[in-house]
Amino acid sequence: MSTNGKLNRKLRMALVGGGPGAFIGRVHVTAAVLDNRASLVAGAFSSDPAKSKSVAPDYDVPVARAYGSVDEMIASERALPADQRIDFVTVATPNHTHFPIAKAALAGGFNVICDKPLTLDLAQAEELHQLAKSSGAVFAVTHNYTGYPLVRQARQMILNGELGDIQAVRAFYIQGWLRSRLEESGQKQAAWRTDPTKSGAAGCFGDIATHAYNLARYMTGLLPDKVSANLKVFEPGRALDDYGHAVIRFQNGGLGTVTASQISHGRENDLSIEIDGTLGALSWRQEEPNVMIVRRNGSPHAMYTRDPNAPFMNDMGKAACRLPSGHPEAFFEAFANVYRGAYDDMVKRASGESFSLTDTVYPNIADGVDGMNFIQQCVASSQQDGAWLSLAHPAQRR
Repeated sequence: MSTNGKLNRKLRMALVGGGPGAFIGRVHVTAAVLDNRASLVAGAFSSDPAKSKSVAPDYDVPVARAYGSVDEMIASERALPADQRIDFVTVATPNHTHFPIAKAALAGGFNVICDKPLTLDLAQAEELHQLAKSSGAVFAVTHNYTGYPLVRQARQMILNGELGDIQAVRAFYIQGWLRSRLEESGQKQAAWRTDPTKSGAAGCFGDIATHAYNLARYMTGLLPDKVSANLKVFEPGRALDDYGHAVIRFQNGGLGTVTASQISHGRENDLSIEIDGTLGALSWRQEEPNVMIVRRNGSPHAMYTRDPNAPFMNDMGKAACRLPSGHPEAFFEAFANVYRGAYDDMVKRASGESFSLTDTVYPNIADGVDGMNFIQQCVASSQQDGAWLSLAHPAQRR
């Protein structure tokens, strides 16, 4: 049941993806229902109709609403009475399928929550941006790390000027799971991520560097100007990059770096960020998400912990918390915060109230376009031996 606006019911969700062997589909569903504001009622869990129906009971979805294709799902749901049809479609499939699925959902009048990177290439992302604007639909992109309470705490601190002018940002996402040619073993997640026809122009940089870049943009609010990148395939025979770094010039004169690896031994999901301002600096690490360090010359280092009742927590940080201090909040809760923000706007849309497509607390369609522009320009720069290329784009979050 919604506690916002006039919509006095749960939102109805459809999931695309999440079939046998999938990981992120189940994460989406867990996050989507965490606050009891939505229910999964339909899905196209696999492009194989039999497989789609076979997993429907795992999600407590009626077999009759487990569809064998997205087109079938959209048409069937549109034919249902308004008080039964879905409100939004979650896209939890490989990159190359995001565009046609999201486009069909928007054409059907449904809101969209889509995995990152948004599409296979920038042109598709730009088209989706225009479609989302013309449809009036809510469109969220699951850069889920923006949902952590201390990330949002940091964002408000920085935008309020507590760190002064931001001069340097260092963002890292380091993994090791693709140190060997895992894709040759038939491992599903590795196979599509290393295939240019399914992943797009980048491998590691499309998969995880986009998270690091998005986190830097979200926390600082800085607008990018130019980028110089070097991407490399270290594992012989692999088609897409498995390591890389990018240097970013921001429009305020600051500098940023993004480093991403999927071939570093023993590293799991080590996303971290360091931000230097004229009045202070902070650092945060995703594998220890309930701690943030703030440093100022001449003062003791301050350790911020996730405590919704603490006087040092600001409004954005408190609003992202669910549990009392000492009870860790992590991946699922952060993911759910993306959904929670999108739900607030879905309620407004259903109630006829106005909302912004791009000025949101959650990652939106503009962030999706920004991510695709980052991938495209980093790949192009690397192909030109690190040439400086423009990273500005009119669709970027301001």
